[in-house]
Amino acid sequence: MEDRFITSTKNWTDAEIENSLRPTRLDEYVGQEKIKESLKIYIKAAKTRKDALDHVLLYGPPGLGKTTLSHIIANELGSQIKITSGPAIEHAADLAAILTNLNKYDVLFIDEIHRLNKTVEEILYPAMEDFALDFIVGKGPSAKNMRLKIQPFTLIGATTKAGMLTGPLRDRFGVIARLELYSDEELRVIINRSAKILNIEIDQTASLDIAKRSRGTPRIANRLLKRVRDYADVLGTGKITKEITDQALAKMEIDELGLDFIDRKILESIIYKFGGGPVGLETLSATISEDSGTIEDVYEPYLMQLGFISRTPRGRVALENAYNHLGIPYTGNNTK
Repeated sequence: MEDRFITSTKNWTDAEIENSLRPTRLDEYVGQEKIKESLKIYIKAAKTRKDALDHVLLYGPPGLGKTTLSHIIANELGSQIKITSGPAIEHAADLAAILTNLNKYDVLFIDEIHRLNKTVEEILYPAMEDFALDFIVGKGPSAKNMRLKIQPFTLIGATTKAGMLTGPLRDRFGVIARLELYSDEELRVIINRSAKILNIEIDQTASLDIAKRSRGTPRIANRLLKRVRDYADVLGTGKITKEITDQALAKMEIDELGLDFIDRKILESIIYKFGGGPVGLETLSATISEDSGTIEDVYEPYLMQLGFISRTPRGRVALENAYNHLGIPYTGNNTK
């Protein structure tokens, strides 16, 4: 998993390149057109009223630009952004310290907001609704409930698992936006923009080839661009051509649909070892020596999106599209 190029989960090598390639304005942000148009209106209205923008929840698969979009919102508002994550806020006092240090109309970005613990989340409710913190002073019969006003702010929460958010927290967001996977053409534009920033010469056919193997995810597209550049520098003249791209991606075992050796291992195990399925998740996990949670959360969503596998009550089943892609005769299977 750690050596996998094609995963959309952020790794330590992504930080430097993502920071340098991150757009700063909505007009520079490629894709997510409906979300961009809505945000332009909400931001303009908030600035006209001289009010804080409604709290924003961004959700969708990893690598689609939730963090980038939060920075853009702050820039468009002309505000500072403070960044933290759900797991990093361990105690209610941690959140209180962050909130009391916010300036008027600042943006607070909480990544993996679904991982906030219950105590911290309850402190967040009055902060989001009334821009206030409620706390107890004293103990026993003499204890008093005190309310501390804080500066108006905008909370931007990001999550890959919107279903794990509690109802009360979700209901306090005024703007809820789901980021969708990118088209090949949108990814081609992103790759060309990244190449220009990084001073990489790239053919249009090569950028489209990389885009088609990026699984609809800008993070993967930029990661592949960086790796293909290495091959171009060593094996070519430094220019990324279709020939260099094909050679590099073949070396990385990434096929024309963006499947890597682990994806193919999952499909081949279901087909060859279990007759196309159904096979239980734990059995499949033991067969390919991969964690069941990783299979379910990282590998399967894209395979399901392609129509290669199906989750049934009896287990995982390989579908006809998977057979066709791997060049294996389809014999049918029991999907009930």
